[in-house]
Amino acid sequence: MQRLPFQGVRVLDSTYVFALPYAGGLLADLGAEVIKIEGPGRIDVTRGGAWSGAFPENTPGEDWWNRSSTYNLLNRGKKSLTLDLSNPKARALFADLVKVSDVVMENYTPRVMKGWGLDYPNLRKLRPDIIMVSNTGYGHGNGPYSNYPAQATTQEATHGHCAVTGYIGGPPSKAGQSFVDFLASWTALFGIAAALRLRQRTGQGQWIDIGMYQCGVMFLSEFLMDYIANGRVAPRIGNRHPFRAPQGVYPARGEDQWVVLSVGSDEQWRALCDLMGKPHLAHDPRFADSLSRLKNHDALDEIIRAWTSQHDRYELMYRLQEVGIPAGPVFNARDMHIDPHYRAREFLEYVEYPPERGMGRRPLIGRPWKASATPARIQGPAPRLGEHNEAILVGLLGLTPEDLQELEKAGIISQVPRESRLEPRVSPEEMVRRGILAEWDPQYRQRLGI
Repeated sequence: MQRLPFQGVRVLDSTYVFALPYAGGLLADLGAEVIKIEGPGRIDVTRGGAWSGAFPENTPGEDWWNRSSTYNLLNRGKKSLTLDLSNPKARALFADLVKVSDVVMENYTPRVMKGWGLDYPNLRKLRPDIIMVSNTGYGHGNGPYSNYPAQATTQEATHGHCAVTGYIGGPPSKAGQSFVDFLASWTALFGIAAALRLRQRTGQGQWIDIGMYQCGVMFLSEFLMDYIANGRVAPRIGNRHPFRAPQGVYPARGEDQWVVLSVGSDEQWRALCDLMGKPHLAHDPRFADSLSRLKNHDALDEIIRAWTSQHDRYELMYRLQEVGIPAGPVFNARDMHIDPHYRAREFLEYVEYPPERGMGRRPLIGRPWKASATPARIQGPAPRLGEHNEAILVGLLGLTPEDLQELEKAGIISQVPRESRLEPRVSPEEMVRRGILAEWDPQYRQRLGI
């Protein structure tokens, strides 16, 4: 059996919501032993709060905190330990775990770990070569925003993404829900891999201090460079491009069906004119070169929409690509699950849950890369809350079963959350009626093979 890249690495994952929990899930895919730590009175909001996603067959069940889609996606392959870190006894147990671990991940505001005596200077006293990853909105330090709580749903504003996203003449816009969460996840993976490499060579640990807004700024480099070089502040141009024309999202045949295309040269423009059955447009002075096409983009859009709306989106993709024009259909959630290329790449991996979990067989997204020498896969389902309390506290730290009972009586550990955070649920049909969902497919189980 091939050894996975992070096999033998133990990670304490005291993180919530999305960015670092997802990084922890990917570390588990890659062979790390990842221990997710939650407080019995402060379970991860992805278990039943606003970020919980969906439940199997839209049924939360009696142990809803173990069944939500977001929690199960982000925490696959991990172990679960509950510890009420507001209690000094729990912090002492956490400290003991640090001594036998390699990486600590946390995403509290800067004051929290310092207030608990668990910040990096104190963790180094427990294990000098420990690697700590902190993920906050604006990073630790003396900056005026450092102590602000933050989440990716608003971060796009302060890292500048909203300013360049939106339609011509319209207000700034977000891109989905939490774009920068993924950037922070991948940044954390890179930082951990680099830190482990350095520790292997020198024996030195380190602190990785991630400011999520900086992750977002990194992906606006062309706009920053344009301002530095030319003093220009980019306008909002919607689906258009500064110098490629025509470019946009156009309707295809059928309800809510769309295709994207982008023309980057006069040769591609002539090819598009031929496909549309309008070769004369290639010689029309309004569209003869890229500057003219940019100036008359509105007129172009009307012509292209009239053509694309008569054809299937896949047919358009194939015909456009055959003549060298970048193009693709717009996928929704159903399309991404049943698309043959996603299937062929095995981007969706199936996880079997134990019968007592009542979850069955579920597809989860894998990783956006393939490694020939270390073919990582999802190692198993996400754990039940506190599922590994005994294995970790007794088996790893050497506590007695009596100690475990005392911790349970004191509310320091538990397998049931102290407070209910389950958001009210409505049927898929009702969510469609309210506009929460675009549509609901009653054949989803057959389509997914579950």
